[in-house]
Amino acid sequence: MSRTRRVRLAYGRHGLEVDLPADRIMVVEPRFADGAADQAAEVRRAIRHPVAGPPLRDRLIAKGAGRHTTVAISVCDGTRAQPRHVMVPEILDEISDLVDLANVVVIVATGTHRGNTEAELLDMLGPEILRTVNVVNHDARDGSDLTWCGMAGAGVPVWLNRTWVDADVKITTGFVEPHFFAGFSGGPKLIAPGLAGLDTVLVLHDAHRIGNPNATWSITEGNPVHDDVRAVAQMTGCDFAVDVVMNRNHQIVQAFAGDLIAMHRAACRTARELSMVRVDAPFEVVVTTNSGYPLDQNLYQAVKGMSAGATITKPGGRLIVAAECSDGYPDHGSYVDVLTSAESPQALLDQIAAREQTLPDQWQVQIQARTCTYASVGVHCEGLDAQQLEAAHLDEVPDIGAEVERALHQAGPDARCCVLPEGPQTIPYVAQ
Repeated sequence: MSRTRRVRLAYGRHGLEVDLPADRIMVVEPRFADGAADQAAEVRRAIRHPVAGPPLRDRLIAKGAGRHTTVAISVCDGTRAQPRHVMVPEILDEISDLVDLANVVVIVATGTHRGNTEAELLDMLGPEILRTVNVVNHDARDGSDLTWCGMAGAGVPVWLNRTWVDADVKITTGFVEPHFFAGFSGGPKLIAPGLAGLDTVLVLHDAHRIGNPNATWSITEGNPVHDDVRAVAQMTGCDFAVDVVMNRNHQIVQAFAGDLIAMHRAACRTARELSMVRVDAPFEVVVTTNSGYPLDQNLYQAVKGMSAGATITKPGGRLIVAAECSDGYPDHGSYVDVLTSAESPQALLDQIAAREQTLPDQWQVQIQARTCTYASVGVHCEGLDAQQLEAAHLDEVPDIGAEVERALHQAGPDARCCVLPEGPQTIPYVAQ
């Protein structure tokens, strides 16, 4: 029996250990950086010493903020590991003597995702925030809570959350990590698609934009998705922005604040330095994850990890995704309906290309189908059974170690396996 190496994969809340053939694997991880010794102090430092523009308090004073000033703060939804419970209190502490906190609303930037439950909001923000300020979920499908802002970018009709648009002061909060078609998360994405209406989201995620080769990991300039996301934010305005870059333990490594676009560019530079890893050649077998909970709670989100692994998988190779999928497909949204509407991944791509109108969640299916036409994709999870995975054009992988052994044997004696324990937290790329 060959010598094995135990590798811990980010999976669910507690991780997953697998034994893999030691002499035939390469483990690729983001560069680990220690979290700031005082997480709250790091956020406070960024707010008071911004990357670009004046500090938050100075901005409010310049706007003549008073007890009747309304403030809207956007935060990521529950599928993201944003340290909201650290970031939001620091913002509130900074402005509490300038405005009445009764006039502050925290808006969960759900995009087209479902709203978070009371229990989830409690976990995301903590009881003190829920007692102190109003917290609401954005609903992209509720026309009564949207307002028309005009056209932006390359023909994007902009509908945004009415509460956000009407607020006297608008503050985004997020975190920056690699994103599979927007380049990086955070920054302007907390406005659109985060707080956008469905019609806006569908245009930003149409087949043409998603299919562009620049709509991929780590590219923001010249990426048609991010270019238009940025255009929406610049047209509609934001008074202050706060983002953080985190390590794999979800600790804040560095915080950034100030003018939205300049702040985000600085955060992206740091995230790129931590996450980009070069490999010499693609691999016959790749094992990836979706970076554990909360991102791996459904198959829809797991397409991110799938896409990360595909960047270094040989054409026709074997791609294995470890994602817990505790929330199943999930059973809300249009992902499953679109995914199961054709008999094969190629048929899905043909269907999407021929469709005149973008369907909700089509973009995730487009990227998944594209990956499945490029490589054989199997999934190890607990929330979906073999039949459900087959309906999603995937196959079940009960034992990752055994499947790696089988795939390597089939690929030949010189075949190699790359493991991405942190999944989309790593941007692997093949050296040119």
